[in-house]
Amino acid sequence: MPDLTPSSPGEAYAALLEGNARFVHGERLHPNQDADRRSESAPGQRPFAVLFGCSDSRLAAEIIFDRGLGDLFVVRTAGHVAGAEVLGSVEYGVSVLRAPLVVVLGHDSCGAVTAACEAERGGGPPAGYVGDVVERVMPSVLAARAKGFTEVDQFVDEHIRRSVAGLVDRSVVLANEVSAGRCAVVGLSYRLSEGTVSCVARRGLGG
Repeated sequence: MPDLTPSSPGEAYAALLEGNARFVHGERLHPNQDADRRSESAPGQRPFAVLFGCSDSRLAAEIIFDRGLGDLFVVRTAGHVAGAEVLGSVEYGVSVLRAPLVVVLGHDSCGAVTAACEAERGGGPPAGYVGDVVERVMPSVLAARAKGFTEVDQFVDEHIRRSVAGLVDRSVVLANEVSAGRCAVVGLSYRLSEGTVSCVARRGLGG
């Protein structure tokens, strides 16, 4: 059986969009989710994309992109905030596992972004480490406000754009892979009700 794993940034991106279209239209194929795939992938993994997304329970990557075991290297945090652990995980997926695509996946009505908006308006950050998450989102809120944005989902998209830029700008490993054309980074915004994704930022893939 031929190896159909996407091997270029463009192929990987197309595979994700095709899988999302199947999910939206109720035509999922559930690829790579059977016992044969379990046995085949047990000795080692070869994901075609690193998925860095928000931890929201409605954002299950393998479901909304109709993928299976070994396809996606998933890293998730609330509000997709990126610390050293996240950067190291993304670099591992790209430099060791050779994934040709990194996706930052945010979504409308994001709780972390909403909380940051409320804190920016004077409500103050939440207690505990949740407050730390909000503080990490705050620069995106301030940048969006400076652009004249007023809607939460505009702030969400700005946070996605800044997350994409932050990954590439902070990681020399990722920046080198993108510059060489071996990897691309895209920011996708997911609509909870519709199940659709739209691209709001990209590094590589001609953008």
